[in-house]
Amino acid sequence: MSLNFWVQAKGSGLRMNEAIKKFVTFSAISAVVFPGCLYAQANSTGPTVDKPRAYYNYAMGHLYAEQAAAFGNRGDYLDKAIEHFKQAIKADPNASFLSDELSDLYIQAGRLREGVMDAEEILRQNPQDINARRILGRIYTRMIGDPQQNKVDEGMAKKAIEQYQKIAEQAPKDADTWLMLGRLHKITQNSVEAEKAYAKILEFEPDNEDAMAGLAMVYADLGDSKRAVEMLQKVADKNPSLRTLMALAGSYEQMREYALAAETLKQALKLAPENGDIRRGLAQDLLLSDQYDEALKLYSDLAAEDPKDYQVQLRISQIYRQKRDFTKAHEASKQALKLQPENLEVQYNEVNLLDAEDRTKEAIEKLTAILAASAKRFYNASEKGNRAALLERLGMMYRSIDQPAEAVEAFQELAQLDDELGPRASAHIIDTWRAAKDYTKARQEADAAIQRYPNDRVLGAVRASLLADLGNPEQAVSELKKLMDGKADREIYLSIAQVWEKAKNYTAMKEAVEQADKLSSTNEEKEAIHFTRGAMYERMKQYDASEAEFRKVLEMNPENSSALNYLGYMLADRNVRLQEAHDLIVKALDKEPNNGAYLDSMGWVYYRMGKLDKAEDFLLRALDKAGRDPTVREHLADVYFQQGKLKEAIAQWELSLREWRASAPSEQDPQEIAKIQKKLENARVRLARENSATPVNQQ
Repeated sequence: MSLNFWVQAKGSGLRMNEAIKKFVTFSAISAVVFPGCLYAQANSTGPTVDKPRAYYNYAMGHLYAEQAAAFGNRGDYLDKAIEHFKQAIKADPNASFLSDELSDLYIQAGRLREGVMDAEEILRQNPQDINARRILGRIYTRMIGDPQQNKVDEGMAKKAIEQYQKIAEQAPKDADTWLMLGRLHKITQNSVEAEKAYAKILEFEPDNEDAMAGLAMVYADLGDSKRAVEMLQKVADKNPSLRTLMALAGSYEQMREYALAAETLKQALKLAPENGDIRRGLAQDLLLSDQYDEALKLYSDLAAEDPKDYQVQLRISQIYRQKRDFTKAHEASKQALKLQPENLEVQYNEVNLLDAEDRTKEAIEKLTAILAASAKRFYNASEKGNRAALLERLGMMYRSIDQPAEAVEAFQELAQLDDELGPRASAHIIDTWRAAKDYTKARQEADAAIQRYPNDRVLGAVRASLLADLGNPEQAVSELKKLMDGKADREIYLSIAQVWEKAKNYTAMKEAVEQADKLSSTNEEKEAIHFTRGAMYERMKQYDASEAEFRKVLEMNPENSSALNYLGYMLADRNVRLQEAHDLIVKALDKEPNNGAYLDSMGWVYYRMGKLDKAEDFLLRALDKAGRDPTVREHLADVYFQQGKLKEAIAQWELSLREWRASAPSEQDPQEIAKIQKKLENARVRLARENSATPVNQQ
């Protein structure tokens, strides 16, 4: 009522001083007549409270603060405002918000030093004065800096934390104090103390949304996305605010649960239907969760609203690429290039398009030109990261077309770009020589790299896999165990399982998988465990158990192309349920149409079905992608033999044997080699008989 009077007086043209006089009179009267109008009655056991005086000084402080602001923080008005707030606090020490108002006034006026000195003087006289500590804590917090810009004054943060800790000791159930402590600890990256602060609130206020949201952010910082999601989901279920839904979507994105993130953003969009950032985030999550049609519609709407947004055109191109509509993909890409011709991401999209069209050599030429045009003597952090990604992709593409020397050159340039990328580059070089079946060079690179980077876990795992290839599984496992640190051992156990798989020691492999399973929590991690078990059981010829594991993978992720292909090939290889095998592999190829292993699987299904022409077509395409795979050549030879093309069959069986003999010791299968040798001998005998039966004039 009194503040409304002030507004009316100001609007009616009264001079400021006249308004204050009238307001003083009004406040004094109202404080006597309505002594409880602002605060609750004081507890009889607490400090003496003079509510009328508190109300009067609070109101006067507000008026002088308003007057000071109107005159550019005029000093005399600020002095009066500050003094009135001090008197209000003395009159009612229980009204904690008064100290917040006073500290805000110091901050607004830029008189932080004065505020600190006043509060410290009060504490010298009375160390238990909680309001003085509130003022200090609030001012110190304001002086911390900007955490968003990574500009944090650690000293001020420490001082603020100290004040709020002392406030919490005096007021252990003050949720606002614990919230501030949680936020301050999070700013200083002390996740343990931040978690304790938020958890403390939930002890006496189990439904405090701010505490649950803060705790979720701490879990997210710790990489525990699952607990973060659980906490945010509780908040969202109770009160689906925009802030909570956005945080929940962000946590889902960290977990790569893009479909759930998209559903959460749909809820957020209902609360803010015109929010462009939410719409873009939703479109991105729809794209990442393979909901292409819905994503395309949303991006098309965004493009209509802003035709000059190159990122929208870029995403549209990516969607059409995934849908394998390359004409429209190129149209959108050209539009993005027109809008941002120098943008590296836009240029790189052209590389991805060409590679997706199976025009890998053209893609390499395009990527090489991008690297040459963007070459510099020195790179900043962002430029270095982009160039590293491009070099890595270039090496992988060279490897895919069986040009190992060029691939190694690209990976070596990656190592030269940044010393920290050395272990990753070496791991790529080792894998490149392994794929080329040059195990001597692979071993040389591995031995040299492990001397330079003895503690790198990824490099250690790659080297261990190479040792297993070369028939040294015990040494490989021994070196992998040295990398265990009790923090991220799940991947090490999976690497050990792969080593024992190559050594055909399935008992030891099973034990390693079980250990990795105990350390798996996310759906993605559980998928990997089921997949590894499925492969293990298949090697052991326990096909029902293997199929059950792959079914579990597909229940968790129906789009897992590796599981679709593995299960389909396993059925085809056993010559059972061929139509189902066909359908599974079709789905896998929809995801990765140029995958050599998937193309081989489809060719083998058609062979089993007796559709030899289709089988030949797919196997020739597989051969183009995986020419060093002895199994692909054997399959093609089997097709040729059934077609009566004996010379072609013999040639492919001979090449298959050559590839088997060039394989790593762990990969060589004497039974398989003997089987191919027998097929080859029978084909030669049959060809000789046919040639001998052919009349000379026909020859």
